[in-house]
Amino acid sequence: MTAPLKPTPAANGSFTSGLDMLLKRPLVETIFRRRTHRVSQGSSVLAGSMSYVSDQPREPLSELEEAVLIAVTGCTGLTMPDRPFEDPATKKPVMAKPNLIMAGRTAGSPDNAQGTHFFLINDSGTYFLRKLPPPADGNTAFTPERLIERAREAKLRILDRRLDVAEGQRDFPAYLDSNRFLSNLPGTTILLPVVDLSRQYINGMMYLLTQPDGARPDIVDDRNFYRSAGVKRWVKNGFLNKDLKIPLGAIGSLRTQIEADLLLQNIFLVADAMGLGAWIHGSISPPVLLGDPKFSKTYGAMLGFDVAVPRWRLMDLLRWHVPLPKYSNLRSNPIGLRFKGEHLIKGMSPPYYDSMADAVAEVVEEKFGKGGLYSDEKLFSEIYKGDYGHRYLSEAAVYTQDVVDCVRDICTYIFETHGRFPAHCDAIHVPGIWLQVHHVDVGYYQHFFRNGLTDAHLNHARDWH
Repeated sequence: MTAPLKPTPAANGSFTSGLDMLLKRPLVETIFRRRTHRVSQGSSVLAGSMSYVSDQPREPLSELEEAVLIAVTGCTGLTMPDRPFEDPATKKPVMAKPNLIMAGRTAGSPDNAQGTHFFLINDSGTYFLRKLPPPADGNTAFTPERLIERAREAKLRILDRRLDVAEGQRDFPAYLDSNRFLSNLPGTTILLPVVDLSRQYINGMMYLLTQPDGARPDIVDDRNFYRSAGVKRWVKNGFLNKDLKIPLGAIGSLRTQIEADLLLQNIFLVADAMGLGAWIHGSISPPVLLGDPKFSKTYGAMLGFDVAVPRWRLMDLLRWHVPLPKYSNLRSNPIGLRFKGEHLIKGMSPPYYDSMADAVAEVVEEKFGKGGLYSDEKLFSEIYKGDYGHRYLSEAAVYTQDVVDCVRDICTYIFETHGRFPAHCDAIHVPGIWLQVHHVDVGYYQHFFRNGLTDAHLNHARDWH
């Protein structure tokens, strides 16, 4: 599905040395020699008798270096729905169309939800990275020109400055401990992931309820005294098994949040293989980053996410331990991001939708509607050989109406009971970590450490600049 990455001659007929070296670097060697390098070129470290002041100027990443990192966050081709269609024991259909999208990335995702979005922060501003589809012309050449072209297409500048708190605010709850001395400094590039959990929350709940008769769980609400989560009629008619109970809190985020961690690790490895410094660490605190109303008066709008604050209800005292209406924003829920009227990230809940029923209907329509994913024969002809794509689309089962209706009732219950969706996790998950990439201060690591640098670090300036 994805063409192998091979160095391709640039326009002048020669290879870019650094890119050529990256594509030849052994994966296992990169993994085993991976180390965090926190100290960027131009930095100072106050550490008693081991204090250090760099004699090198700060040097931002080049456009090509950033383009390689952006490529690692993006689409790498099309995935394969290599699943069984039938239960071998009963010959009954099993769900073989759980995916939300078919575009793959460098890391896996539950039901290929790919809900992770990235922001890129550097000296020139703060950028939202659009998710680009596979190249329409089929050109997968890994050339400097192609990488830079795709990176420019992906980048949308939403702030004309580096995202940061004001001078004098680099302490908790914005930054954590010693991170504040080396994190997000001039010359560094930051990659910040955020994950939309809301779409996969709906889709994943449907997948959960495609189990055979007797294996579909009764969903209960552990934040409402383990009462039925809107599914009484589905238990009564036998669609759900009353003896197999799962709390909404245990369902959590349906593991969708793991995408961001896997993607960050892949970007880290690529940066290290390029001879750059890479450091995964605590970001500015998520509520501060997003512009949560609890912190926006102190730190400003920051990324400016839409944050919904549920109306306080008396039962919130018992369900969520929120004592008074003035503390309602303790349960604030980031739901999306708009920029100049465009939805860059759109959570699946009111006020973006009139009701949760409408949100659920859109997820179903986007998958199985007339113009939906599983109506696109051309797409699946690019995945399968011959007529196998047509066979897959016609033979593999879709969600039954009972599944859709039951999930609609659950989602409606969650919003009407708790005033937000989801209730037991945020719609937009911010892992609280980001990846900093920078030019390593070679002198610092040569002075203090044995084996502190790889040949890629030592030769980076020669190969990439």
